[in-house]
Amino acid sequence: MTISSLDSATVTLQQLIDANKSQQQKLAEQLTAMIAASIQEASNQVCSGQAQSIAHIPFQQFRLDNRQLDANDVFVLLKSQTANPQKSRDYLLQAAEQAAFILSEIDPSILLSEATNLSNTSSEPKTDSIASMQQLAALPCPVLYVSNIRDFLGSLIQARLQYQQQVTLPTVVAVTGTNGKTTISQLVAQLTQLMGQSSAVMGTAGNGRLGALVQASHTTGDALAVQQFLYQMGTEQAEILALEASSHGLDQQRLQGMPVTVAIYTNLSRDHLDYHADMAEYAAAKAKLFDKVHFPDLTHAIINIDDEHAQVMLDTANASGLTVWTYSLDSSKAATFVAADIIPSLQGVQINLRIEFGNERTDSMEIVSPLLGRFNVANLLAAIAAVVALDVDLAMNIERIAPAVAQLQGAVGRMQRVPSNDGCFIVDYAHTPDALSQVLASLKTHCKGQLWAVFGCGGDRDAGKRPLMAQAGLAGADQVVLTADNPRTEDPNVILQDMQAGMTAEQYQRTHIEPARQTAIEYAVSYSGVDDIVVIAGKGHETYQEINNVRYDFDDSVVLQKALSQAGRV
Repeated sequence: MTISSLDSATVTLQQLIDANKSQQQKLAEQLTAMIAASIQEASNQVCSGQAQSIAHIPFQQFRLDNRQLDANDVFVLLKSQTANPQKSRDYLLQAAEQAAFILSEIDPSILLSEATNLSNTSSEPKTDSIASMQQLAALPCPVLYVSNIRDFLGSLIQARLQYQQQVTLPTVVAVTGTNGKTTISQLVAQLTQLMGQSSAVMGTAGNGRLGALVQASHTTGDALAVQQFLYQMGTEQAEILALEASSHGLDQQRLQGMPVTVAIYTNLSRDHLDYHADMAEYAAAKAKLFDKVHFPDLTHAIINIDDEHAQVMLDTANASGLTVWTYSLDSSKAATFVAADIIPSLQGVQINLRIEFGNERTDSMEIVSPLLGRFNVANLLAAIAAVVALDVDLAMNIERIAPAVAQLQGAVGRMQRVPSNDGCFIVDYAHTPDALSQVLASLKTHCKGQLWAVFGCGGDRDAGKRPLMAQAGLAGADQVVLTADNPRTEDPNVILQDMQAGMTAEQYQRTHIEPARQTAIEYAVSYSGVDDIVVIAGKGHETYQEINNVRYDFDDSVVLQKALSQAGRV
């Protein structure tokens, strides 16, 4: 039974409570408490008859978007990240015409009252809540105020999916951090598949089984999308799901109810400060992944101790009683997985891997990885650690990993080499100062000629990052081409002006500014030498460029291939 076939089936909250008393006792208790509270507080929210009957109202699916609502669905009204009472009120009123009932994270009586005040043109604010209460009670369907709905929404959605047909869900490996999430999740999926387990991935590069990914709009989807995908992978008998856990997704509890067993932390550098107040808040959001309060199925935490924010994750993981394994590129550190020696080339890297499981045993082995870049060694260590954590037998037969590593492929748009007769051309997703610095540093040692960096910054995002990106490019590359990324609703020239803040005369001499991204790529292809390395950074796997809310077809690797062909370099 697929998800779509559930649309015609109905269930009640009471049936979900009864079905989960033994399977998910905590969820059953939360639902029972929710219904009881709604009856007790009926006078403040809806009429008592509505509250009492909600447990027995048949419904089909949960919906978080009122535009997707069908008759007899349940609409879950969540708070917007930018509070807009009028818009939330509109969603509520529109959904009430079709929904079986509504679960609202926002107090509906206050919401209606605030919206009434906003629309009141008189000089006296309208504070009478009786009118809003009457308006609420008169709605075509019941509305329950559930302020903590995010604490069990994912579990509730999964319980509804499982009610019609039980499926075994995949074991989940979740990766968080500013950089490396996509590559590590892809490597975990590839390694587990090569070791004989069926796997899938979910994240920036797409969702699905390996080789059949469907492009995603968000790194971490909403709670409904995440749970539906998890269930779908269960129906397809995937055993392992490797997913990216974004800070937004963790902060907004979109991954609640996911059976995360192994959690990985990569690193933290400046990003998303248009959402998080500061780096401490950013780190705290990431640390939620290592807290068993949020993810009770957790057994292992795998943490990069080379990162300055690692201690926040270590403290949370240790407080949760997890088995904590660390990894490092510093041979002097006492980490569980250490790259004791690294010999890089443009064909990949040879690594002497040292594994120390406390006082139990120490293993050492040579592995050859086809992945480019020193930072990909760190990504590989994290992936290997996760695969070992998933398989007890593998921990005792670690040498089985080496042949599988040699067969790995990098994620699309991550240090992806585009074929050429001369020169070296790389497409990479690096869109933060730290990521760009790492990419350039990894390639600089192999560059016989000049190292080029072509990149920009996204619009409608953290503007403070823009000059930092430019300086990272100028510090690592010999020649820099500044261009548009996804300008969104901003003028690309304004973004480029922001990036140039603080540049010196010497830096301007080796910088070319070209707002049109295609022209910028063609410029680098035309003027780079046969011994040069050119990195097209910032968009990686993306197949579009977003300008004024319109997504136009644009794939860096495709544009680059065409430019190389026109220049006679392929």
